[in-house]
Amino acid sequence: MIDGKLLSYLYKQIPERKPFFKEMEQYARRHAVPIMDLYSMETVLVLLNMFRPKKILEIGTAIGYSALRMADATGAKIVTIERDDDRYEMAKANIALENKEEQITLIKGDAFEVFHKVSAVAPFDCLFIDAAKGQYQKFFETYTPLLTDRSLVITDNVLFKGYVIGNEGENKRLHKLGGKIDRYNNWLIHHPDYQTVILPVGDGIAISVKKSAS
Repeated sequence: MIDGKLLSYLYKQIPERKPFFKEMEQYARRHAVPIMDLYSMETVLVLLNMFRPKKILEIGTAIGYSALRMADATGAKIVTIERDDDRYEMAKANIALENKEEQITLIKGDAFEVFHKVSAVAPFDCLFIDAAKGQYQKFFETYTPLLTDRSLVITDNVLFKGYVIGNEGENKRLHKLGGKIDRYNNWLIHHPDYQTVILPVGDGIAISVKKSAS
């Protein structure tokens, strides 16, 4: 693990965000909304600016924070899925406040039940998975067929607060989820069609790049 002082130093180097994004971050902290870790978000934005996707599919909108950050930084078209009613409405309002309705398409529903809606606007160059942790592999298997040959898959929270290695604690549900994510990580790293690296950033980010057909 990185020394606490070094970690604090790194977080202090994060570039200043727009006031609206800082308000979203504060709201998320107050109301325990799971938005992306700040350093993880900056890492993803750098990767996206290197990769330059034209269209991104995000599974797990929450209040729209990461979709808006990606839209603001890259100019890519984004399709994002959220099943929770309240978070969907808040994301919709936030997207409108930033005048990003033309750039971000918000789809309400369970990701496994709205596949037909998503496939209608495929293909995508990038898949960002940040929803139900126990369904990561199913999300990957369901939606990677909609990706182009030059594709990037980003999965958040793959270290899951240390529960992937059986972090001590009494919460059986978290231990069970940690086991599922550990199995997903192993499956992903050995996937024949993707090259994957896990970055120990925030709560862990898996970066998977589709291998060349050659």
